[in-house]
Amino acid sequence: MSFKLPIDYFRLGSCIVLCEAVGVVGGLFTASSVSTWYATLARPSFNPPNWVFGPAWTLLYLLMGISLYIVWQHRGEMRKKRRAIILFLIQLGLNAAWSLIFFGLRSPLWAFADIMVLWVLILVTVVSFWKISQPAALLLIPYLLWVSFAAVLNYSIWNLNPAT
Repeated sequence: MSFKLPIDYFRLGSCIVLCEAVGVVGGLFTASSVSTWYATLARPSFNPPNWVFGPAWTLLYLLMGISLYIVWQHRGEMRKKRRAIILFLIQLGLNAAWSLIFFGLRSPLWAFADIMVLWVLILVTVVSFWKISQPAALLLIPYLLWVSFAAVLNYSIWNLNPAT
């Protein structure tokens, strides 16, 4: 028999704000480079219009925050839960670092290295979350898919602009 825990709106809000804050920090680096440096780069034909990235990331950070909240609230083995949350926080840090590296440092090569490690850590986080809560893990799948696309896009931009 299972029962639902009451929603802790403070924890839920904290998880969402944490994830969205990463987006805001990334946006600070992105905004200063999109109309200048990024606009000068050769980009692949499948590069989405710039306006797509803001809404996509906002939604993904929301889903990530909800996912983190579900795991945090879960009444399971504390060791497993702690490991999953630490993995989540590490990948979130790498997520923030990508914007700094790609747009702030203007380094598609090092950003690609970051996003490859990020992708692996997202996958490990999904597996770790799955062992605690399948819905929490499933909420991270769109993020994994988007980062997969972003990695291909990052690689393509680096390949098309070898001097950067």
